[in-house]
Amino acid sequence: MADADRVVRCNGDGVPVLRYQPGEREGRPWADQVEVLDDSADAAEYIRAELPGWVVSGPPELGRRLLARGATALRHAHNLRRDLRADPPPADWARTPLREGLRAVPCDRSPEEMLESWRAAFDPAHVDHFPGDDARAVADRIGPLLAGRAIGPVLPSSLLAVDAEDRVVAAAVLTDRDGLPWVAEVFRHPERGYRGLGADLLRRAVADAADRGLADVHLVVTEGNPARRVYEALGFLHQETSLTVIVPGRL
Repeated sequence: MADADRVVRCNGDGVPVLRYQPGEREGRPWADQVEVLDDSADAAEYIRAELPGWVVSGPPELGRRLLARGATALRHAHNLRRDLRADPPPADWARTPLREGLRAVPCDRSPEEMLESWRAAFDPAHVDHFPGDDARAVADRIGPLLAGRAIGPVLPSSLLAVDAEDRVVAAAVLTDRDGLPWVAEVFRHPERGYRGLGADLLRRAVADAADRGLADVHLVVTEGNPARRVYEALGFLHQETSLTVIVPGRL
């Protein structure tokens, strides 16, 4: 990600305090990948005063200090990366077989066609459950993802699995996040005997990304999500941990 895309915030004396990638999340301005530039500054107090109502993603220790100042926790997550050049995927990943009666298709279906399996995958017991209704799920999550407004344009390595009735039962969605190939979503319908199908699609998608010359693939997994073990088994290595919070509004 180019430094030119990042924002630097200074204190009243012109001393740089924070650097971050600007964006939007949960309908709020978002300071992503926050770096504290002045170790002598109280960065949490600076954020509390200068970024009220913002979503802020950064090191866990910064997030914890913001929580102590009244922020609301949004996501505690781990960034993982798979190197496709130093550790190219096995040749047979591109031919990973799917379950009988299923076929892999491009990621070109509507949000409504993906909704049922997405909802089932992220049920109320899941750490990544979306609490809004189906209309909000389509409007705020699945729709923006597929349209490239959430985490960048969908990459051609993305895949869906559909059954004999042409219903979407699993997905591995890769996007271009500011120049970084990103696994934005992996899910499969849990009630139809498709255990491991998400990993199968991801193997195919990663192999295709490597064939297209991509150097690496990144993803974020929420703390407590058992899928982390699957990603690590597929060669994704931990890079950093972040805590995302909503800063309180102005007093």
